[in-house]
Amino acid sequence: MSGRVEGKVAFITGAARGQGRAHAVRLAQEGADIIAIDICKPLDGVDFQMSTPADLAETVRLVEKTGRRIHAAQADVRDHDTMKAVVDEGVAEFGRLDIVIANAGIGATGALLHKMDEKTWHDTIDINLTGVWLTTKVSIPHILAGKRGGSIILTSSAGGLMAHPHIGHYIAAKHGVVGIMRTLALELGSRNIRVNSLHPTQVNTPMTIHEGTFKMFRPDLENPTIDDFAVVSQNMHLLPTPWVEPEDIANAALFLASEEGRFLTGVTLPVDAGALLK
Repeated sequence: MSGRVEGKVAFITGAARGQGRAHAVRLAQEGADIIAIDICKPLDGVDFQMSTPADLAETVRLVEKTGRRIHAAQADVRDHDTMKAVVDEGVAEFGRLDIVIANAGIGATGALLHKMDEKTWHDTIDINLTGVWLTTKVSIPHILAGKRGGSIILTSSAGGLMAHPHIGHYIAAKHGVVGIMRTLALELGSRNIRVNSLHPTQVNTPMTIHEGTFKMFRPDLENPTIDDFAVVSQNMHLLPTPWVEPEDIANAALFLASEEGRFLTGVTLPVDAGALLK
């Protein structure tokens, strides 16, 4: 089967690498043109390497390699006006908007909630929750204007359906994404706009696979390695894998965006290797 989103246009945030890049490439392979943004710069307080302009350029190259078009720009999901301008420009160029994947987000390092500093809390909520809302806010008018319906997919986390200690700010944001999703599903269903959320476990991306994660999962070790992290991560899953790949999440997003998922809305879809059953 091919062309599952042929002729459609998708807006994807956090598209420079990782899950966002996988979404852009997978949808392009199935016929969609892409509007893409990423912040592409370091953020104060984030302990892993952020995406770069070169990363976004590589996403552009990979999408164009499929034969599809892409309108890409640097933008922060906390910046409503800039993000709106990028989406407006992309829709003017491609003529429509059908799919939204609100993927941009930051990970979390360990701290008990009552010991967490306010900046860490606010940065995570502003990016992982408010940024998702703003992504939908600048996109929905274009989908409504098309009068063809559409699919909005919000990236939550397995942590949006369960709790973990030491990352309460992240858990709160990802639970909040489910609230946004369910509300939008109710508000937009009569216009044939479907809204669902994805709930990945650990994913093999730079946001997860780095020293800060290793230390959070293995506080018993002074200098934990990826192999040390993998042992604990594997134990969280029913299936025999310590993490999933970005393409696994992209395949789930493609299903939700395509006609195969045409009657799915308000769904929390885990891609979690069975973590939510443990």
